[in-house]
Amino acid sequence: MALDLGLGKQSIGFESIRLSAPEKKGDPSKIYDVIIIGSGPAGFTAGIYAARAGLDTLIVAGYSWGGQPMITTLIENYPGFPEGINGPELMDRMRKQVARFGVEFVDADATKLELSKRPFEVYVGETIFRGKAIIIATGAKHRELGLEAEKRLLGRGVSYCATCDGFFFKGLRVAVVGGGDAALTDAIYLASIAKEVYLIHRRDEFRATKYLQNRIAEYPNIKPIMNTVVIDILGEDKVTGIKLLNKATGEESILNVDGVFIAIGYDPAVDLVKDQLELTENGFIKTYGFTKTSIDGVFAAGDVMDPRYQQLVTAAAFGAMAAMDAEEYLRSSE
Repeated sequence: MALDLGLGKQSIGFESIRLSAPEKKGDPSKIYDVIIIGSGPAGFTAGIYAARAGLDTLIVAGYSWGGQPMITTLIENYPGFPEGINGPELMDRMRKQVARFGVEFVDADATKLELSKRPFEVYVGETIFRGKAIIIATGAKHRELGLEAEKRLLGRGVSYCATCDGFFFKGLRVAVVGGGDAALTDAIYLASIAKEVYLIHRRDEFRATKYLQNRIAEYPNIKPIMNTVVIDILGEDKVTGIKLLNKATGEESILNVDGVFIAIGYDPAVDLVKDQLELTENGFIKTYGFTKTSIDGVFAAGDVMDPRYQQLVTAAAFGAMAAMDAEEYLRSSE
């Protein structure tokens, strides 16, 4: 199927993108110009820009490729989609676009990086891939409340993915914990499934955009509970409720719910590089001049290095910058 850009072939000067281009698998016998770790918006955009620059490029995509948009419902703030687009559909389109430019893939997790050698080495289990430059685009992982019951009841009423698990709570009462864009988006999604959605936030006002704050007001079954934190999740074999603490009054209470969706933010996924690259005080990869890291030839893009914006569109932008910085590095190293 061709992607109709609405401009006409003559006006853009090249054939419409063919989304069905076959993918190429990674080859451990090669030395790649660039190896990209991660397959969210940053990683895929880096792959597009690197390949179009003529760089032999490999993406270590992971077993669960696509990043955070894969667990996102309707995305309405990514340019080019006036009616919005579902996260998994957008990432599928990105992956097919990357494949069209000849980028190779490994659909498994990177387990170790060796950044003290040249070329750099990326381990995927026992298999080693080598690259002259590396782009770290591993994104971020969901933040936990830190409660014992949270781990024990995971998959038994506790979830970090409303789009994955919301179906199981049709007609039931659920709680969403958080006050940012992700939490309000989850609440809106769940409002069409669950009987009641309690939106619990520890501050007296939401951090989410005004647009989303206005949206939740349209749903009578979304009930915000402000200045409140979850201090325990109740239930033995499944969630039966949550214990709340009102920060203003000090009063504790029990709220009977069947599910708890936790959306309190993300921590950068730096396990592969935390002992090799310089990190910020908040644990993000420290970058210089946008995407350069503390090791020449290693670049970072997206949520793994961006503590401020953490948006799909900014992750994609950082991916483009990282690929261009990698191209410049490789050119200057010749």
